[in-house]
Amino acid sequence: MDQTARRQALSAALLQRAGLWRAAQSRLDRLAGARSDDATDAASVADDYRMLAHDLARARDLLPSTRTREYLEAAYAREHGALHQGAWHWGSALREYLRVDLPAAIAWLAPYLWWTTLIFVLAVAAGYTLVHRFPDLIGLFASPDLIASVERGKLWTDGLLNIVPSSVLSVQILANNVVVSLFAYCAGLFFGLGTLYILGLNGLMLGAVFAFVGAHALAGALAGFIVAHGCVELSVMCLSAAAGAAVGEALIRPGRAGRMQSFSEAALRSGRVLLACAVLLVGAGIIEGFISPNPRVAVSARIAIGVGYWLLMVCLLSGALFRLGGLVRRPAARSVASGAAARSG
Repeated sequence: MDQTARRQALSAALLQRAGLWRAAQSRLDRLAGARSDDATDAASVADDYRMLAHDLARARDLLPSTRTREYLEAAYAREHGALHQGAWHWGSALREYLRVDLPAAIAWLAPYLWWTTLIFVLAVAAGYTLVHRFPDLIGLFASPDLIASVERGKLWTDGLLNIVPSSVLSVQILANNVVVSLFAYCAGLFFGLGTLYILGLNGLMLGAVFAFVGAHALAGALAGFIVAHGCVELSVMCLSAAAGAAVGEALIRPGRAGRMQSFSEAALRSGRVLLACAVLLVGAGIIEGFISPNPRVAVSARIAIGVGYWLLMVCLLSGALFRLGGLVRRPAARSVASGAAARSG
């Protein structure tokens, strides 16, 4: 038998094993959908892994540019992932997220965060300067009711708890903060221009309002109202804007990986930050609903709460909370299937 005929015979014999490949994939689908402690199932997956590895090596030699080889590549990759991934536990996954994934995402986002914070500060300064020099322009940034209240010598926040219960107010504030943060992030999809708009608009409004209330000797009262929740709330807005800017840059300058791949990676990393931002906004909403409008809470206590919560946010995002006590990253425990593969290998 010549070499060509021999290769054709081997290829035909390999294709006859397609039923075994489909059976292996069906078994993996069944085990992936439910947890199993049966050692027989684990041993079967390990056997399937060795079988697919052997057949893939033959397909690469005999059928290199065919769908058969592509199918075996994908099947082998699935089996490899099932065998070598750690057993998932929500507690371990949460610790891994807080210790490793979130700090890594923040470190990746740091350059964008510096720029978004700078843009926001400049927008606040611009809004303050504009209304300080031209007071009539406050109508561009504030409602008539707010303007009338300040001109009477009272903040619009005075007596807020007499109108809306703290629980309802907290939920309303939380919903508004989440919407603003998500909008700042999603606006980054417009190649980052939307993020700049959100930062600029909110910064101009904050600066303009402070200039207006300062002209009526109410700047201290407004700062006392904001300080408890504003430190974290404004930081989260800048974080969300930075995440949106990162996604926008991935669309503008995708690099060698391609636009879709760069976008997917940026969305995955920034999504980890947004999850932490949502949790932080829950705390900010509770503080703004129960502490900030309460006149019985002293300004010193509000400052302590605001600064303390901000420091807690910094420790959480940097992973410093979980480095205490010599905590280090440890590999997750292998699954039952991994142990079976090691024993049978």
